[in-house]
Amino acid sequence: MIRATCLVFLCLLVSSPSAEGDDRFELLQDAEGVTVNLDGQLLTRYRIQSGNKPILWPLIGPHGTELTRRFPMAEALPNERTDHRHQRSVWFTHGEVNGVSFWHEAAGAGRIVHREFVQVQGGNAPVIVTRNDWMCPDGQRLCRDRRTLRFGADDEHVWIDMDVTVTASDGEVTFGDTKEGSFGVRVAGTMKVDSQMGGRIINSEGQTDAAAWGQRAAWCDYHGPVGDHGVGLAIMNHPRSFRFPTYWHVRNYGLFAANPFGVADFTDAPAGAGDHTLQPGESFTLHYRLLIHEGDHQQGRVAEAFARYAEEEK
Repeated sequence: MIRATCLVFLCLLVSSPSAEGDDRFELLQDAEGVTVNLDGQLLTRYRIQSGNKPILWPLIGPHGTELTRRFPMAEALPNERTDHRHQRSVWFTHGEVNGVSFWHEAAGAGRIVHREFVQVQGGNAPVIVTRNDWMCPDGQRLCRDRRTLRFGADDEHVWIDMDVTVTASDGEVTFGDTKEGSFGVRVAGTMKVDSQMGGRIINSEGQTDAAAWGQRAAWCDYHGPVGDHGVGLAIMNHPRSFRFPTYWHVRNYGLFAANPFGVADFTDAPAGAGDHTLQPGESFTLHYRLLIHEGDHQQGRVAEAFARYAEEEK
């Protein structure tokens, strides 16, 4: 059984003792973020800023294994590459917003700045709502986002739901057509296909490994060995999400990202075909579930888990 894992974007110490089992979750704040423990064991660490954005690292899965790459937050492990330092564990961002990249960390890149936790509810079913500003290098805000994270577990899975609403808060804003986006994970080095240790990619359409790149699918799964165990991560796109089913910027070297904007990069469409412009005050909303499971997509019953997720109201 996978441990019930609560992966929380949080900046407060939370205790909700009224419900049975609530005291299993412990959230400890310091100046750089929050440590989240379950039953006295580390589950995750929310870092208010790493590089140019908030991230979730480490991400602990079945058997206490780390499911995402350590670099550049810590020294690289064997089988980890030290490329693409902006691919930091688990994140949400985009590579072209009014011409500014929030994906990269080079000179001239934008920053996603955590502003506040709007709502925090601890316990067996934590709900976290955060507000973040997308800032240009010159200090201008281009837009803001509101992230709602819900967490759950059953006998087979642990999951994080991330619902993100992006609003044009300060004028017209365009999320540009680029492959560099948007809800991303960099898997553990031993899980990547290129390690040739058994890592595989498969999506809901049955496309595998390199053939899954740039395709549209309701879900995509990345599984492989970590330590002595086979584990997997699936990203699911809810049918109510903007531009469902999403395109997948998923690579054999370990990048795993859902991106609804990169139409021209992923297809033969003309440049800019995937652009999406918000007028002042307008918004779009993305709905994703990050599912943690044992084994491959079949052992992890990913298709069945997606069917249940797709039936949930959004």
